[in-house]
Amino acid sequence: MAKDKTTFTCTECGGTSPRWLGKCPSCNAWNTLIESVADAGPGKNRYSGAQFAGLAQAQAVMPLAAIEATDIARTPSGIDELDRVLGGGIVEGGVVLIGGDPGIGKSTLLLQALDALQRAGLPTLYVTGEESGAQVALRSRRLGLDHSQVNVLAEIQLEKILATIESMQPAVAVIDSIQTVYSDQLTSAPGSVAQVRECAAHLTRCAKASGVAIVLVGHVTKEGALAGPRVLEHMVDTVLYFEGDTHSQFRLVRAIKNRFGAVNEIGVFAMTEKGLKGVSNPSAIFLSQHSEPVPGSCVMVTLEGTRPLLVEIQALVDSGGPSPRRLSVGLDKDRLAMLLAVLHRHAGVACMDQDVFVNAVGGVRISEPAADLAVMLAITSSLRGKALPQGFIAFGEVGLAGEVRPAPRGQERLREAAKLGFSIAVVPKANAPKKPIEGLTIHAVERVEEAMNVVRAMG
Repeated sequence: MAKDKTTFTCTECGGTSPRWLGKCPSCNAWNTLIESVADAGPGKNRYSGAQFAGLAQAQAVMPLAAIEATDIARTPSGIDELDRVLGGGIVEGGVVLIGGDPGIGKSTLLLQALDALQRAGLPTLYVTGEESGAQVALRSRRLGLDHSQVNVLAEIQLEKILATIESMQPAVAVIDSIQTVYSDQLTSAPGSVAQVRECAAHLTRCAKASGVAIVLVGHVTKEGALAGPRVLEHMVDTVLYFEGDTHSQFRLVRAIKNRFGAVNEIGVFAMTEKGLKGVSNPSAIFLSQHSEPVPGSCVMVTLEGTRPLLVEIQALVDSGGPSPRRLSVGLDKDRLAMLLAVLHRHAGVACMDQDVFVNAVGGVRISEPAADLAVMLAITSSLRGKALPQGFIAFGEVGLAGEVRPAPRGQERLREAAKLGFSIAVVPKANAPKKPIEGLTIHAVERVEEAMNVVRAMG
């Protein structure tokens, strides 16, 4: 592969410079020049190699109605929870980016998936840039993957990795991790913005041209976002995030982006001595086991992709000082302050001199507003010191005017609650089913004060 000249491109205006400068010569912005690969010259293209031959041919222009639409074939990975997050399985030529905290289980899960695919007769390749082949073999034995036939390549140079993929033609290739890979085309160090962007672009084009499914493992920052350029998430087809506390037994894998399936779909795993195992009933891990109902606890039904989950919301209201604290874990912090204001204005429940702490049990993160009603009921229960009834659930979005708005797919939420033995539900009026659900008493409300009155009437 011929080495092209490097140039420096401004991220603000797109101007170029033959060498690095502190200030862009075009727009005068500071520290915006990053290294990139210049074109090889007239009539040449650095993406015209054999691995990109399928992209070099011009495509005919056709009306949308004339293009034949076919279902995307998916290959099961052998791990049901992972297939759920991927949208049914691995897609030929698809590129998946998976990120998470160090030690949370990314390499473990992918090694298990590759071993299952290899045993199913599909050729696989595991490219490790952070460990030696001996370390990967040691982990496979620790996971109980005896006599595994997964092919391992310990390499960080992009050109050698692409040559190996081209010669082997595996069905699935894992790059662990993209931050360790570098290209000879660039002079910057591995992990830099230019290297990560250029290497990811080459690997993505290789996947589309050859039909090899490629999984990229990405590092995350202290804030939990994927390290490197944001453009990395736009290049790939699917972005998965590992969630959960590394000190906990359970792990969640969430789909943030998926061109072949539903977003916000989650897979739930338990970390065992033999690796990650799928959890068939994930609602059980998000519910605390209380022998008797306790104040400050309310169960809600949230939707994660296509799956309804029961999650316990816990609240603790305690006397505070002149500057009371508002803290939420797993829920939107700004929304908590808004709900406290609505609770005071429309339901007469004052917490202005109280510390308020709210937590979603099990390390799950709830981003949908359907948790509003459960949060408000948990706060009221803790403030009054009275527990909600046994088998009680609630969900619904609360507006600033005190109205309770419907949550999407309310019927599925209620059926999931009834299936798990819950008997009392406070829900938005628009979510009340036309036909009664066996074993479930439903109280439909339109305003926050109505929900508070229903709960007070229960004792």
